[in-house]
Amino acid sequence: MNDRRVVVTGTGVISCVGNSADEFWDAIANGRCGLGRVTKFDPESYRTQIAGEVKDFDVSKYMPLKEAKRMDAFCQYAIAAADEAMEQSGLPKQLIGSDIDSTRVGVITSSGIGGLKSMCTQQQVLDQRGPGRISPLLIPMMIIDLASGNVSMRYGAQGPNLGIVTACSTGTHSIGESFWAIKRDDADVMICGGAEASIVPLGFAGFCSMKAMSTRNDDPMHASRPFDAERDGFVMSEGAGILILEELEHAKKRGATILAELVGYGATGDAYHITSPHPDGLGAANAVRVAMRHAEINPEEIDYINAHGTSTPLNDKYETKSFKTALGDHAYKVSVSSTKGSTGHGLGAAGGMESIACINAIRKGVVPPTINFENPDPECDLNYTPNTAEEKKIDVALNVNLGFGGHNGALIYKRFED
Repeated sequence: MNDRRVVVTGTGVISCVGNSADEFWDAIANGRCGLGRVTKFDPESYRTQIAGEVKDFDVSKYMPLKEAKRMDAFCQYAIAAADEAMEQSGLPKQLIGSDIDSTRVGVITSSGIGGLKSMCTQQQVLDQRGPGRISPLLIPMMIIDLASGNVSMRYGAQGPNLGIVTACSTGTHSIGESFWAIKRDDADVMICGGAEASIVPLGFAGFCSMKAMSTRNDDPMHASRPFDAERDGFVMSEGAGILILEELEHAKKRGATILAELVGYGATGDAYHITSPHPDGLGAANAVRVAMRHAEINPEEIDYINAHGTSTPLNDKYETKSFKTALGDHAYKVSVSSTKGSTGHGLGAAGGMESIACINAIRKGVVPPTINFENPDPECDLNYTPNTAEEKKIDVALNVNLGFGGHNGALIYKRFED
């Protein structure tokens, strides 16, 4: 069973730095920032007033407006990114009745928060007009599994269909569990990743009350500054990152272009605190170790790490410790970066977007930079690829994401060799 190899044959992105995987990569590789003042509502009374909003998104390119009105934006973003990934993979847009066995194509496309805007809008209806005026579509628009549900219905994917919620590690775990679905022969193809659309007043106010987000409101382009000594919190963003994972022989048989191989996945818990990572980075380190064990690689083989790197005071120093614990002396030699300086924090979408960053780093031979790194922090003393991309042959890339509740996820991608 475990000799079934899992490869990536398609990628798709909706983000604050571009609405395609190519636009996303071009922005992060060149250190462009997509953050700015919130426009979706008036942020004047909020402690934090900046975010990474998706721009120029025309949902009518993907579905009729009548259909779009039946979905929260996180599902719209998931479908848009999945459309791009499916097209790149060469899979048919309608699987039922095609040459592909639709019962062997599954979906794990999830969200950390789900349809928060839909919930808030309908709460206002309840308060102002009463329960009889609540939309019958509220529950389908709100619940997180409907990203997977809508994607599966769009293409006729009748295999494993799940929604996984692990806060900011949601996208990573969705990809990792899709990896195992193929490895254990429950599917040949998985459409997987994360989507988020939580830049709404309630969600924003909640994070503001936690004092988790940056208050560099007058300088949004420099507000997300992972590993920098003057970091003061993350910047919320939105969008989707979707991958097509496929069993190797299945992909080869239909002549698909193979972008990379997914070789390892680790998932662990901190069992420590609802919001803070473990001070010694033990949970994240263990996730990396599990991923390396499944990948059958040594620490010295890892060329690049796309870190969670949220730009919060605690995450960045504790994550730095986790790399030292997991990789030993090699932690000081490996190229590390956090692309959240460019994109902000996509929450449940982060793992999908940042996996695509890893795949492109392997394909292009480029380590995308950690922008806004200006003031070294003595507790963050690794090679974070500050401000400028580095050309480098990358054979193995590690993606790490961590979530509130102590959820840790690690994925290892490798240059494909037959």
